[in-house]
Amino acid sequence: MPGEGKCNGIYGPVHGSAPDIAGKGIVNPVGQIAGLATLLRYSLGLLQEASAIEHAVAQVLDSKDVGGLEIRTPDLGGNATTSDVGDACLSSFALNLALLRALLADTRRIVFGSASAL
Repeated sequence: MPGEGKCNGIYGPVHGSAPDIAGKGIVNPVGQIAGLATLLRYSLGLLQEASAIEHAVAQVLDSKDVGGLEIRTPDLGGNATTSDVGDACLSSFALNLALLRALLADTRRIVFGSASAL
C-alpha cells in the first residue's frame, strides 16, 4: 500500500495472447500502461508520476463531452490503432507532467521565494 513501504510485484495486463489480432495494430495498450502506473505507485513509491499516467489514460479514453479525447481501440468502440492510443497517452502524460512541474515550481516560488528551493 502507498505510504507503507515499497513492495515487489509483477505488473501487467492479465489476458490471453490473442493470436487472432496479433500484428493488426488493434490491441488495446491501456492494460500495459496501467501496469506501469501500478509499478510506479506500489514498488517505487512514485505516487505523483503514477497519478499522472492514470490521468493521461483517463483523458485519452474519456468521451469528448466530459473533456476527454475519446481515442479508443475497437474493443472499446473506437477505431484507433494500438499506436494511436499509446501515442495519445504519452502526449497526454507529457503535458500533465509539464503542468505538474510548472505548478510545483510556482508553489515553491510562492512558499520559498525560489523555484529551486526545497
